[in-house]
Amino acid sequence: MVLEILEAAPAAGAAPQNKFGFFEALNQGGFISYTVAGLLFIMLAGSLFILFTKWIEQGKIMKQSGQLGNFWRAASIREGVAKLEKDSAFRDVAEAGLKAEETHGMMTDAMDAHDWVHGSLARAEGSINSYLAKGLPFLATVGATAPFVGLFGTVVGIYRALIAIGIAGSASIDKVAGPVGEALIMTAMGLLVAVPAVLAYNYLQGRNKAIAEVLSKFSVDVQANINSKGAIKPATPAPAAAKAAPAKPAAPAPKP
Repeated sequence: MVLEILEAAPAAGAAPQNKFGFFEALNQGGFISYTVAGLLFIMLAGSLFILFTKWIEQGKIMKQSGQLGNFWRAASIREGVAKLEKDSAFRDVAEAGLKAEETHGMMTDAMDAHDWVHGSLARAEGSINSYLAKGLPFLATVGATAPFVGLFGTVVGIYRALIAIGIAGSASIDKVAGPVGEALIMTAMGLLVAVPAVLAYNYLQGRNKAIAEVLSKFSVDVQANINSKGAIKPATPAPAAAKAAPAKPAAPAPKP
């Protein structure tokens, strides 16, 4: 009998088992808690995917802007296009200008060439900007709604905890702190998802604005070059000049 009591009793000094935690909170919350956690996980995964893919796309266009010096050193727009990458955003803009110049001569109406070329370049520029902006509304939506999704999970969790406490008829601190603390995990998850989404949105939006400024300037320069038949070109950075050799000291004049 004594042996059975000793075996049933917990070992002296053994750490108490923690019955509270993230997965325990999900199990107690049931379907709603799992749904909220799954939705927040999808939001987080989507935000990270958009952040890295858009960051790579923007970096590619920024790298392509470094080829504009070679483009403007060409004898004509058509020759400069051949020096750009095939998937370059700046090549798309330049080709849109050349196509507009060609198709304008086939038109029967007296539409001004300046307006026609300007509209074609604006459409190409807007198409690139729209492509870069894809996915950013998702980041804005996640940043605005994720805290409320987590708060919804918290409210449901606290409601379940209060129901369980009411049924048990006990309101001691150990009965209240655990379930309420578990419910607050959902709010923390919502903030964990929302903050990176907002930071990613602002970061990508700033880079998009910088790219849009470069595209706009390039579009204006292309239009000026086309309308002037190649007479106007933007200034290109001059190649780095070779370092001049240090001058040798002059020989002393011969003494009389």
